[in-house]
Amino acid sequence: MREITDVSKVLDGYEGHLLLERGLSENTRQGYRADVDKLVKYLSDEGLTLCTATLADLQAFMADLHDLGISPRSQARILSGIKSVYRYLRLEDYIEVNPTLLLEAPKLGLHLPEVLSVEEIDAMINEIDMTKPEGQRNRAIMETLYGCGLRVSELVNLTIDKVFMADGYVVVRGKGNKERVVPMSPVAAEEIARYMEDRAEIDIRPGEENVLFVSHRRGHRLTRVMIFYIIRTLAERAGISKTISPHTLRHSFASHLLEGGANLRAIQQMLGHESISTTEIYLHLDRS
Repeated sequence: MREITDVSKVLDGYEGHLLLERGLSENTRQGYRADVDKLVKYLSDEGLTLCTATLADLQAFMADLHDLGISPRSQARILSGIKSVYRYLRLEDYIEVNPTLLLEAPKLGLHLPEVLSVEEIDAMINEIDMTKPEGQRNRAIMETLYGCGLRVSELVNLTIDKVFMADGYVVVRGKGNKERVVPMSPVAAEEIARYMEDRAEIDIRPGEENVLFVSHRRGHRLTRVMIFYIIRTLAERAGISKTISPHTLRHSFASHLLEGGANLRAIQQMLGHESISTTEIYLHLDRS
């Protein structure tokens, strides 16, 4: 197998392939290159490369696009570029197996998100192994994702100074670098308080001292891929067959609030949706 020593040169070759072999227009080539650059940056942030990324890593990237509010149509376009570059890497012998073969495109049109019941969420939490050092941390993560309806990117970047347990709220920095105040459930506050006792024993990496959720072994903030893995593993252990991600807990949070009689505008503010139309999808869930 060939080794990638300079990813920029490889991607330049990929652009040439799009021009000479596939005859794509300049706009299409530029769009594909921009989408692949997004993936390369994402993988780099997670300590990965195009050649080491697995199907699960690419699924996490696509889930993150959804998490950022990118439309299904735009997600489908980005996926097309990703599949294209991996076909090129396989053609040029940079990889043995193409990890995008089973990577599915988002469904276009009205897509009702998967929602977990309270019982299913409890079952996932009960599957956490509390004998392991990260057990209490994972309980706190589950309760914070569900109890505050956070995006996974908001969770991994949540800082200690923005968590006000005594007052029952967190200050979250969301899309567009905008901050919002989100109420925190008493259970989430209690689990975070217990986790903070364990966290005090961790050797935190310099610069990460204020990050709430960190790795017990490495002392740095958890990656979005790691949160994705934790959620998927707990769901499998709990026997839940639904295809879920950290975002499923956010959907469940909103849906359960609506079922409990919460105002749609209040849910919009807690979720940090720019437009009320984004929040209105939960009306479809509730009616069904």
